[in-house]
Amino acid sequence: MPHFKALAYTKSGIQMPQCSGIFTITTKKERMNQCTSFLTEGPLIRCDIRTPFLDIHISLHSPMAHSDKFTQPDGSFRYVKIHLKTDQGTRNFSGAEATKVAGEAPDYNVKDLFEAIEKKNLPTWTAYLQVMEPKDAETYRWNIFDMTKVWPHADYPLIPFGKLELNRNPQNYFQDIEQAAFSPSTMVPGIEASADPMLQARMFSYPDAQRYRLGVNYQQLPPNYPRSPVYSPFQRDGASNYRGNYGPDPNYVRTSLRSAKYGESSKAHDEWIGKVTVYSTEIQDDDFVQARGMWEVFGKTGQQEAFVSNVAAHLSGAIARVRRQAVEVFAKVDADLAERIEKAMEG
Repeated sequence: MPHFKALAYTKSGIQMPQCSGIFTITTKKERMNQCTSFLTEGPLIRCDIRTPFLDIHISLHSPMAHSDKFTQPDGSFRYVKIHLKTDQGTRNFSGAEATKVAGEAPDYNVKDLFEAIEKKNLPTWTAYLQVMEPKDAETYRWNIFDMTKVWPHADYPLIPFGKLELNRNPQNYFQDIEQAAFSPSTMVPGIEASADPMLQARMFSYPDAQRYRLGVNYQQLPPNYPRSPVYSPFQRDGASNYRGNYGPDPNYVRTSLRSAKYGESSKAHDEWIGKVTVYSTEIQDDDFVQARGMWEVFGKTGQQEAFVSNVAAHLSGAIARVRRQAVEVFAKVDADLAERIEKAMEG
């Protein structure tokens, strides 16, 4: 279950026990060495793509981590992955430039984005889909619910389907941003969650965190309140409830005492037959296939040197044993990559 391998890395105890909120490069890199399934994302984190010159140049070059389902009224569905690509062109900082700007003007990107929107130079992104038939998912070479893997574009090409535009700035930062509560469990009709176990976990944990942060009635706050009428009388009471609390209506739906039109339940179901494992962290050759392919792409786009430099700079703060382990892991991706990283750290 590689999606839980990723969880083992991202939520592992890599912080220093002596001081909450602080981690060392040694503990972080040692944990990454153990979670090699995360290598597909690792190269993207350490290449210049992740340090855009401005926020308007940001593209989600890897798709959103989870697979979702797009459904039809007849009950049929397709698995999809969503991508966003900037329409402003790609421009990135080098590692050295990003470090310099972070020290001199840490709000550089936020300021530029705010000013661009104020001047009506509205940034846009094109949204793309990759679409997979359910029958193909069962026999595909990778588990489609594995968030450490991407769907190759050669197998599932990008299909443009819309635009995302940022057309105004917040009127009040606290009200519009600090109180905003996002969750993958909040979906419009036609979009549903897949069986991805990590997505299913997030659908519970995100709203649970929002209830702790903002209160049980956080969905009544202005940035979270639905624009279309929603009738859910079982979601009532609690602190800070200020939208009528459904008055005298019973706390259940489909009552004869209240006339309401109810949406149909989804008919889209998928069935899976397979093995169940309690916990899996073994290193497999498959963990390195897509990372190797990405390294080869970097060679075609002239990004290999920047990647080597960024990785070496990051690893230099770790102890010698962890640095050696990291080189051994990268050697399983590509021998030349490992050698170049090792030389860069020595230099």
